[in-house]
Amino acid sequence: MTFSWTPHRFSGGALALDVANSVILRFDPARSIDRFANPENLDAFPEAASRLCAERRDAALRPLPVGRTQGLIRLREAIDRHFRAEAQDAPSPLMLADLLEEIARALRLGGPGELDFETAQSALRLISPTRAGALKICPNCEWLFLDRSKNKSRAWCDMAVCGNRVKARLHYYRKRQEKDAS
Repeated sequence: MTFSWTPHRFSGGALALDVANSVILRFDPARSIDRFANPENLDAFPEAASRLCAERRDAALRPLPVGRTQGLIRLREAIDRHFRAEAQDAPSPLMLADLLEEIARALRLGGPGELDFETAQSALRLISPTRAGALKICPNCEWLFLDRSKNKSRAWCDMAVCGNRVKARLHYYRKRQEKDAS
């Protein structure tokens, strides 16, 4: 199956969230897809993130050095656990400690421009009490995203994809109900 990193894949609003969202249908084991499990997808991610991520940088992100994939995966999972719990108003000091350990490891091993290093820095920027209410989970795909709207009313990670899917489902349901009622 051909896969490309499209703008929708970078709708999290922060590099750390876009990395966490690289697992599609995370909570459906039968259909879950880890985009980083394919080395070609993982190698293409930094270039796409440099172009499409909300946290665009002056310098392009570089692919991971050989042997650091597992560290990025551990960091990704710690990011997902911590920020998902935070978005559900159930933060855990243990999850935060786990995240900080993975961030420290990535910062020690990496350098500026490397995917794991930049992801760790992005996660550090997200750890802030002033961001309350801005971190959300898309009700359609369950991806994490930052709601940067003025009144914090953004409902989906991407209106063009998830928002349209939800609205289409509701429209179909209403039409079906009307047909059944008549």
